[in-house]
Amino acid sequence: MLRSLRFRLPAIFLAGVLLSGLVASLIAVRLFQQHVEQQTLDELTREATGLSQLYSRQAGNVPLSHKDIELATSDKLFFAEIAPGIDIFPEDGTRGKQISQLPKLEPGLIDKATLEQGGLVKLELVPPGEDRRYIAVAHPIDIEGHVFGALVVAKPKTEIRARWVPLFQRLALAFLGGLIVSGALGWYFSRRVTRPVLALSRAADEVAEGRYVQVPDVRGGDEIAHLSERFNDMADRLRETDELERNFLMSVSHELRTPLTAIRGHVEALREGLIEDPAMRADSLDVIAAESQRLERLVGDVLDLAKLDAHRFTVLREEVDLKRLLDRAYTTFDQEARRRSITYEQIVRAEPVITSDGDRVLQIISNLLSNAFRWTPDGGRIAVELAAENRSVSIAVQDNGPGISQQEHERIFRAFWSLDGGGTGLGLAIARELATALGGRIDLDSELGRGSRFEFVLPSSTPTA
Repeated sequence: MLRSLRFRLPAIFLAGVLLSGLVASLIAVRLFQQHVEQQTLDELTREATGLSQLYSRQAGNVPLSHKDIELATSDKLFFAEIAPGIDIFPEDGTRGKQISQLPKLEPGLIDKATLEQGGLVKLELVPPGEDRRYIAVAHPIDIEGHVFGALVVAKPKTEIRARWVPLFQRLALAFLGGLIVSGALGWYFSRRVTRPVLALSRAADEVAEGRYVQVPDVRGGDEIAHLSERFNDMADRLRETDELERNFLMSVSHELRTPLTAIRGHVEALREGLIEDPAMRADSLDVIAAESQRLERLVGDVLDLAKLDAHRFTVLREEVDLKRLLDRAYTTFDQEARRRSITYEQIVRAEPVITSDGDRVLQIISNLLSNAFRWTPDGGRIAVELAAENRSVSIAVQDNGPGISQQEHERIFRAFWSLDGGGTGLGLAIARELATALGGRIDLDSELGRGSRFEFVLPSSTPTA
């Protein structure tokens, strides 16, 4: 459970929200602290300035009652003496001592030079007899240009912290609400994301066991939808490949069994002396030789395809007379054309000599001609054309067979695939792979009902693969 993507996605999402919320809360608290402290200092500065002016004007008269002022302002008043022995109020009974009744601070706590210059002093202190820490502002008491002391207005820091409590409460509520909303969204989106991923995982297990299932379509154009489309494409290709391999095994088994049966029958007949006529013995040997060549060709096709797939294919470099090569390929199918009354033409528009692998070029042309003869009906037409232009040469094979639909243009070049399910389906696959290895290509122009044209195009000189 803890290792599942469904748990980790919302957990990571919530962890990110929690971390960002904590950072934002700490920044907000710190800024609020600075704001409150500055606001408190501004208030204390205004109070200290006003009260020190009042005390200065009352010098020599009835002093102000600091207790009444403390009750009115909720702040503490202190007196910092810098001229010891000088009482700025007359000693008129007990009333003249009220300025001295202000709690006094320890000497040296406030910078005397700053006060004498008329400046304010901001400080933190723990007054005598107190255990709380205060934030305070000291303002000089100036009488006729002489500074006799300073009036200190102070506020406990606990009162300042009390202002933070509502902020903490609001932040906590907002943070809790944000976590709940983020958790719900994270869980929702994780399910949206993991549901198709889990479906893909289950489908992958099915495919691994040989059941090529499809995953449901995922709406939207995101990466998950793209992955689902590609997975379905992959499953289709695997299913198709599996079918092609089964068809190939069946086709190869049939292709191998037919010549082997013929060879075995003729060998047994010759061994048992059933064929005594020299002409018949020669015919049997000819059948054995032909069927052996057929087996050799089939095994060679399979080996060629394996080499091409493994990229263990070597291309020779030699001078190749394409006209002579085309004559050889053309002559190979001449007798079949006559037997089936097929109009068989050879059109030579150029006689180029190129640098390539002659045997492989001949193999490609032969495969294209073999494919054309397979699909052309008796009495049809096949033409092979040699041309050269723009530093390239081309050999085109055209027939008037049934043609190939646009949907099948790419598929027919796959190994083990054929339009009618017959044969091994290796000829065109090997031809295309060989053409690519020689630095060329095979183009196809075909539509249903109007035949096909396969064009093998090669550069004038072919690089080594």
